[in-house]
Amino acid sequence: MRNTALLLAAFVPACAWADDPVIQRVLVEGARTSQLGIADSANAGTVNQKELAMRTVYRPGELLEAAPGLIVSQHSGEGKANQFFLRGFNLDHGTDLATYLDDMPVNQRSHAHGQGWTDLNFLIPELTARLDYKKGPYSAREGDFASAGSASITYANRLARNVATVSAGQDGYARTALAASTELDDGVLTYALEALHNDGPYRHPDDYQKLNGVLRYSRGYANNGWSVTAMAYRGRWNATDQVPERAVAAGQLGRFDAVDTTDGGAAKRFSLSGVWRRTGQDSATKASAYVIRNQLDLWSDFTYFMNDPVNGDQFAQPDRRVTGGFNATHSWHAHRSATSTSDITVGVEAQNDNVFNGLYRTAARRTLSVTRADHIVETSAGAFIENATRWTPWLRSTVGVRADDYRFRVRTAGVDSSDSLASPSANVVFGPWRQTEFYVNYGTGFHSNDARATLTAPGLVRSRGMELGLRTEAIPKMQTAISLYRLDFDSELTYVGDEGTTEAGPPSRRIGFEFSNYYKPYKWLSVDFDAAYAHARSRGVAPGQDRIPEAIEGVAQLALTVSQLGPWEGALRLRYFGPRPLVEDDSVRSRASTTLNGRLGYRVNRDLRLELEGFNLTNRRASAIDYYYASQLRGEAAPREDVHFHPIEARSFRLTLVRNW
Repeated sequence: MRNTALLLAAFVPACAWADDPVIQRVLVEGARTSQLGIADSANAGTVNQKELAMRTVYRPGELLEAAPGLIVSQHSGEGKANQFFLRGFNLDHGTDLATYLDDMPVNQRSHAHGQGWTDLNFLIPELTARLDYKKGPYSAREGDFASAGSASITYANRLARNVATVSAGQDGYARTALAASTELDDGVLTYALEALHNDGPYRHPDDYQKLNGVLRYSRGYANNGWSVTAMAYRGRWNATDQVPERAVAAGQLGRFDAVDTTDGGAAKRFSLSGVWRRTGQDSATKASAYVIRNQLDLWSDFTYFMNDPVNGDQFAQPDRRVTGGFNATHSWHAHRSATSTSDITVGVEAQNDNVFNGLYRTAARRTLSVTRADHIVETSAGAFIENATRWTPWLRSTVGVRADDYRFRVRTAGVDSSDSLASPSANVVFGPWRQTEFYVNYGTGFHSNDARATLTAPGLVRSRGMELGLRTEAIPKMQTAISLYRLDFDSELTYVGDEGTTEAGPPSRRIGFEFSNYYKPYKWLSVDFDAAYAHARSRGVAPGQDRIPEAIEGVAQLALTVSQLGPWEGALRLRYFGPRPLVEDDSVRSRASTTLNGRLGYRVNRDLRLELEGFNLTNRRASAIDYYYASQLRGEAAPREDVHFHPIEARSFRLTLVRNW
């Protein structure tokens, strides 16, 4: 490693700092990547491929739980987009959590089911090289949906070793995947194929069937080269949606029963994208473009026979869309001296969504009537400028501003609307002193509303955040980060896709703290611990009515990871998902849940290993999510308000054979 450092020093100018946007950073795998001298806040970080591979995940979206304080859950069938919780938010299926894969946005605007719909089921873990995360609206580079946080996933251009896996487990689980790279015409062809089936523990099996593929051709290097990538995903499933507690308590339903066994869905995603990058002595340029075709058919039934005692309350939310866009950034050194540097980055981005979606009344997936059908064209353009200056060896700053302009066209309603805003941000970092840095962050951000909601409300909703943070490596072999933040929103207005209506909410404020630790006392052992708490309240409402339903309060994770211990490796991860208010007066609350997952691996030889994964090892009877609302079962005389829950999966195991070459 020492020789590698000397070689790098020969090519990197002496004035290039670790956070230099022009000189490409080199990641040396080993312990968790240090963020001292790199990050602008205490809440930002990078998780490398090795760490991601050691995580035990029931579904692909749970890779995002590598970001401290983020909870990824599910309240329906396996193919549906996950439910996310972060910093005092129930983020639903992705609102206020901006997610990207290789510069392509994953969030879907003006979606039939929920704004910012984030379906990560097309992720292939074997290709995932890195996860970068941030929290809060403190970067001019981040736009829509990024107020609570952002997560950016990067696929590898070239795999260090090819891999093939075969997995089998309880509840009808089976998966096989192949990922490989090969030289082709002065470039590299990287490809991956995945097939999966999973029934889950439900009385009416999920029968989730997934086919997934990636094909990438790249030339050059990550900082000087280009790549073109094609992706294709198809999934279909049955869904056991949440069930009312009263029916389970009375013995009418089991925990894993479904009220409507015809709920479910089907999804398709196809994309073509390209990335080009050039890095020189004093500048760096990056450009990317993409076209994505998404298709979703979703059937749900949450109120059973409350609205239609004869046919039931099932509804369909079809969504067809083509999304196209591009991003470009250019950075250059604006100033250099023996003790300071100043760099400027400018960027532009544009996105267009051509959407056909609707809300239908159905019975057993058969259409009874059309509540609404919409053709939406949503177009946005954004630009930003950001200056990063290192004033002295112990003081640096990053300031920026972005401007966004949106146009919303609901063609079926014959109405156009538009909205725009500017979002400034500023970050100051003091240190390092004795391997410790202090952060002061301020910024404004936004999320866009559903285009149909903009007929009566603003299209863009402002957020304002501020944060104090500390990051230290003063204790040998330990990395610690602490954040204290406040985040305000002008409105909690949302479009309720399940009802086809707009629901206006009051302004809100969230105050919280986050605490994360990574300790690696030995080469073969690492310990992760993170905890977060948020105080979320509505503002300007009647006394005693200021709780925000589903707003997450306390979360924590503790993980022990063992690697390179002879032929053995393994991990245990304990996750605490705290209670939440379910109504505004806090009279009904969800229960907390604590789950334990683990994995054990044995390397047979250099190219072959076995892995055993276990989920909910203590077999806790807990909820993945809870809601409180009115519903009516068949035979009930009137609707009843009740807690409706979706259970976490019962204890299960999966065995995987992995072959590298």
